[in-house]
Amino acid sequence: MVAIRGLHISKSYGHYRILEDLSFEIAAGECYALFGPNGAGKTTLLRILATLHRPSAGRLEILGRDAIQEREVVREALLLLAHGSHLYDELNAVENLSFAMALRAASPTDREVKVALDQVGIGAFAELKVRYFSAGMKKRLAMAKAILAHPKVLLLDEPYTSLDETGMVIMNRYIQALLKEGASVVMATHDRIKSAEVADRAGVLTHGVLRPLTREDLKTCDLF
Repeated sequence: MVAIRGLHISKSYGHYRILEDLSFEIAAGECYALFGPNGAGKTTLLRILATLHRPSAGRLEILGRDAIQEREVVREALLLLAHGSHLYDELNAVENLSFAMALRAASPTDREVKVALDQVGIGAFAELKVRYFSAGMKKRLAMAKAILAHPKVLLLDEPYTSLDETGMVIMNRYIQALLKEGASVVMATHDRIKSAEVADRAGVLTHGVLRPLTREDLKTCDLF
């Protein structure tokens, strides 16, 4: 089953063309790693997939629905973990999770919240305000949010940034578990080694054009 289908996707800002006629398919249960230099348009593409940006041209289907015309319905099934934490500093970890889930009309039990925090290794800091968290702890808390959300499509912008080695292992274990459930994952990353542990396919975005990569390509020094 195709979970994400992009047909001739383009995106421009004024006279500047960021994405040029991209067509791609990502299956259910598949992880796709997206590479490219800074400014190549990786985050823009993720935000289009998240229905936060409209493409200038083209068609986008997510889980069989028109993601442009039915974006509110599509959003219920997907989650974007952006490069920033998007957390509330004056709320503690539990309160942040409860608020985030309420926005999705979900009400996880106290037990479910505890399990999610323990799974990402910050259960001991459940009552600590997030303004005292390190960048890595905030990334783990965002991961706990994803665990509770159970998305069918997970979009990750630089998922390994700020994480220590243990945190990266936790991230990949979570991605692998999600894939086994039949969800799809798209990640924009610069980390070839860690992404290769979970990615089924990969591509590189340069000059607005997306080209496929093989596992051998990921071992080379120059992708761009």
